Amino acid sequence: MMVSVVVPFYNEEALINDFVERVYTAVKDIGKAVEFVAVDDGSSDNTLALLLTAREKYNSLKIVSLSRNFGLQAALQAGIEHCNGEYIVLLDGDLQDPPELIPDIYKKITESAADLVVGRRKSRKEKWPKRQLIRWFHNLIEPRYSDSGKIDTGNFCILKRIVAVAICNSGEKQRYFPGLRSYVGFKVDYLDYHREERAGGSPKMTYRKLFSLAGDALFIYSKWPIRVCFFMGIIGLLTLLLAIIYTILSKLLGFAPLGWSSTFLSIYFFGALQLFFLGVVGEYVFRVYKEVQNRPLYVIREIFPQKEEKS
Repeated sequence: MMVSVVVPFYNEEALINDFVERVYTAVKDIGKAVEFVAVDDGSSDNTLALLLTAREKYNSLKIVSLSRNFGLQAALQAGIEHCNGEYIVLLDGDLQDPPELIPDIYKKITESAADLVVGRRKSRKEKWPKRQLIRWFHNLIEPRYSDSGKIDTGNFCILKRIVAVAICNSGEKQRYFPGLRSYVGFKVDYLDYHREERAGGSPKMTYRKLFSLAGDALFIYSKWPIRVCFFMGIIGLLTLLLAIIYTILSKLLGFAPLGWSSTFLSIYFFGALQLFFLGVVGEYVFRVYKEVQNRPLYVIREIFPQKEEKS
């Protein structure tokens, strides 16, 4: 019943040594064989070199090096597909989800009937604008969690092998891991914790990347974009109907407005509405195009397996 700890890293040279030490210190109390799978997501700094150095000290450290930066979602998939544990712990590589929680989340899943246990953030220490944007995003995306209401979850979780297989078998290329984790179902439980500040280095999830990820989640796992278009279309038709009635009455009663302002306003209104609809449809078409390309989610440059125990 091996436990695999899967962590993607991208340009995290400032955190590698501390991260590896804290993981191996934390898993001493599990009482099971532990495999640490580190995914180097095409780092351009010394992340890979530091991981290889740590591998000399820790025999159970396995490194999957990708050919370039494919993004967090692809790196998570690579780690899951190349680990061997019956239980799989997923952590981000910035130490905001403390490795010291690994024994707690492992104990939670072994003592409950859950197939996966998800870390639920009770507080977080990002700056206010980022916290507010994340809150709005979760309020929009997560109504599917009907048993728990609005919750704030990320990648931190522990999965049984059966759940990991179901997620890996999903054929889609545009991925949002928490959405996939919810989609496959299974019995879920939660571990409440406080999300820490980044321990060092610069955040890799910039606002641009966060908005891109939010867009993928919104267009893939939510009906809201197309629903908004539908309701705006109905509102536009009702507005047009009222405008026609008003125009006819004004002509018959002799108080038709002078000038072309009303005409121009209506043209601009419906033109903007059509452009908005085209933009939404374009987002869906783009994602369909990315899916039918059927390109691999990631490309592996090299795998550094666990070192054999010295006799």
